[in-house]
Amino acid sequence: MTKRNREGRSAAAKRERRIFTEEYKQDAVRLVHERRAAGESLAQVARELDVGADLLRSWVTKFTTRDETTGVLAGMVETPEQELRRLRRENAILRQEREFAKKVAAYFAKESR
Repeated sequence: MTKRNREGRSAAAKRERRIFTEEYKQDAVRLVHERRAAGESLAQVARELDVGADLLRSWVTKFTTRDETTGVLAGMVETPEQELRRLRRENAILRQEREFAKKVAAYFAKESR
């Protein structure tokens, strides 16, 4: 006996392929960014929109651009908490790079003597 879904089709039957407009995809990506800021997961938004999480994730990747200098999403306003987190992360990386540069300089200074 095969299981049937709400439409009466077997569970193994594939869903008819849907075509989404670029506008719909961009609206979905905007919704994902808004909901993520509120603490909701991408999977929850995908269920609400009745699309697969992987498909929605690919749209987010395709339509989301980041400013290369700041790492902030283009068109998105950074909250003070997000800015602080980003700056702390940047600061930690810069400190690691500085420490590494000091060690390299000391190593080559020893060799040249």
